[in-house]
Amino acid sequence: MKFRSIVFIASLIATSSAQAVRIMLLGDSITEISCWRPLVWNQISSAGLAGSVDFVGTMSNLQSRCQRPSGFDTNHEGHSGWQAYDIARNNIAGWVQNTRPDIVQFMLGTNDVNIGRRSVQSILESYTIMLNAMRSANPRVKVIVDRLIPTSWSDATIESLNSAIPGWVSQQTTAQSPIVIADCSRAAGFTNAMLEGDGVHPNAAGDQFLAQQIGPRLIQFIRDVRGGSTTTLATSTRTTSAGGNQPTGGNCAAVWGQCGGQGWAGPTCCNQSTCRVSNEWYSQCQP
Repeated sequence: MKFRSIVFIASLIATSSAQAVRIMLLGDSITEISCWRPLVWNQISSAGLAGSVDFVGTMSNLQSRCQRPSGFDTNHEGHSGWQAYDIARNNIAGWVQNTRPDIVQFMLGTNDVNIGRRSVQSILESYTIMLNAMRSANPRVKVIVDRLIPTSWSDATIESLNSAIPGWVSQQTTAQSPIVIADCSRAAGFTNAMLEGDGVHPNAAGDQFLAQQIGPRLIQFIRDVRGGSTTTLATSTRTTSAGGNQPTGGNCAAVWGQCGGQGWAGPTCCNQSTCRVSNEWYSQCQP
């Protein structure tokens, strides 16, 4: 009996070592079509943690211009053109129940402002709905919320949202399920020179800035989870893409792609989507 107990304990230890920290990178096109995700992966790999994490999500695309490090887990939950309002009410509960992430990092609100014309209060309410869904799926989930990168036209609502995020975090964070901020805002040093010509998405310098702000906080949370301080680990399984819109052929942008605005010289919308103009700088292909 003593021998069996020893074998059982050894088995538990072996199983624990094979578990991975499940991470959801959640957002809009700044998550989906920008190149900061593999840069964060490089940081995780340099920290010796690449074998200890599992990026989860229904999406797995990566732009061809982005570097693809060895072993990079491409799964994510970035959806171009989507708003926090809709994700909170229609999608997040299913996503987190299916994947039960230990850590969620998100940057959302740009489309709520530029397309939905939503208020700061509305966006924060959406954040709260999303947070409640995350905690329902995993009461010990750790959350990184990003202050938004600026637009080239200096939108006052984005600035107001960024100013309100610390107060929201202070109200919502708990010892069991902590929330930290990755400050990607103009106040933290993000400049217009770090934006693409569309005035919305980060260029290579912007991707580097986002990775510098997000990566260290993500690595700290990974270490916290592996230490067992607040989060129960889930068994590691590499999650494959389970949906999401895909390009519908031809040399064109997918339905989520940018389709116009000052300085835009890229392709236009795929079939069965429409270029919906937000302002002179920014527009999105949407069904």
